[in-house]
Amino acid sequence: MRPLPPDASALLTELAAPPRLVAHLTAVHDVAVSLVDWLALAYPGLVVDREAVLFGAATHDIGKTIHVEELSGPGTRHEPAGHRLLLERGVEPRRARFAGTHGSWTADGVELEDLLVSLADKVWKAKREESLETLVVERLAAFSGREPWEVFLGLDDQLTMLADGADERLAFQNSRPVTGSW
Repeated sequence: MRPLPPDASALLTELAAPPRLVAHLTAVHDVAVSLVDWLALAYPGLVVDREAVLFGAATHDIGKTIHVEELSGPGTRHEPAGHRLLLERGVEPRRARFAGTHGSWTADGVELEDLLVSLADKVWKAKREESLETLVVERLAAFSGREPWEVFLGLDDQLTMLADGADERLAFQNSRPVTGSW
């Protein structure tokens, strides 16, 4: 898997992030790299803040350094906590927002970059979310002028290919302990 961006890696080290969280963020980041690379090829001219998406994928669950119980159980308290944590550490709002938006892709003001982080956070484990994918398709169809069904076919192929590596990514994550520091 590709290494995390240096600034994200430094934050995780500073916060003594648990190894399982770092493994999860690494897996989601790796999928996000593949997604933005595919978009650049499939939709030349589409402006995507690559740096923000990759940083967002690498830090979207950083609030789980505070709400550690959400590493092994359900919960959303890590989302606003992570957003605040990043802002308190001086991260620009355009890059910190993903900690708060990755679980709420239907909220007002969500941009394509937010959708991409959410999508990477689902497909890394081969989970498909129709409502999320529909929003991505709508944005790509509006940009390209292509029919939504045509956009969906291309996105579906890409997501299927990414989902094929889910077992390896899950094994990578699950081989790391929930406690301790990275």
